[in-house]
Amino acid sequence: MKPLIVIPARGGSKGVPRKNIKLLNGKPLIHYTIDAAREVFEDRLIFVSTEDAEIKTWVEKAGLKVPTLRPKELASDSSGTYEVLLHAIDFTESQGYYPDTLILLQPTSPFRKSKHISEAVANFDQACEMLVSVKKTSSNPYYVLFEEDKNGFLRRSKLGSFSRRQDCPEVWELNGAIYIIHIPILKKKTLSEFTEVKKFVMDEISSHDIDTFFDWKVAEVIARDQESTE
Repeated sequence: MKPLIVIPARGGSKGVPRKNIKLLNGKPLIHYTIDAAREVFEDRLIFVSTEDAEIKTWVEKAGLKVPTLRPKELASDSSGTYEVLLHAIDFTESQGYYPDTLILLQPTSPFRKSKHISEAVANFDQACEMLVSVKKTSSNPYYVLFEEDKNGFLRRSKLGSFSRRQDCPEVWELNGAIYIIHIPILKKKTLSEFTEVKKFVMDEISSHDIDTFFDWKVAEVIARDQESTE
């Protein structure tokens, strides 16, 4: 495997402003992901993708070089992850390194540890296009998720004659922490076009993703608790 680890960190954020460098228990959020990645991979393989000079400064305070700033047009609310990943690959190849595997680590998953990354890499193989980290969801579409029909009545999102939640099929939710992708396939397909996808299961706390202020408040509790038990 010739990996490229991409950590996307744009400056704009609606849910939690400037969250990528906001201090979580005294530590910039992005540093949690950088530290986990560096325990597994050499610095030269880690590409923090940002258009923001302040984020670049915080990354380099951690001792990790930001090879280039992302073009502004790839940092808007409408920008897609796919284009950001292709930019990182193109720049890396222009520097003479040709990776075959992309590992996407989002900084909004601060409790994903190096052991999760290592285990996910060990479970990735040629039999799939992409491996993604997941958690077992409590919002089962056979039981608690409903959609509104044209008459305004609620109907189950997925039909099934289950009277108990524990009898429903297991359903997995992407937690956003780890994506591992074959780069030759990524150059031909967008992420939504992948069909041969395997899962890597993580527990609920390690899966915690920060998108809203409520998520941030929960993260503060988890971070303090983890610090007190270390």
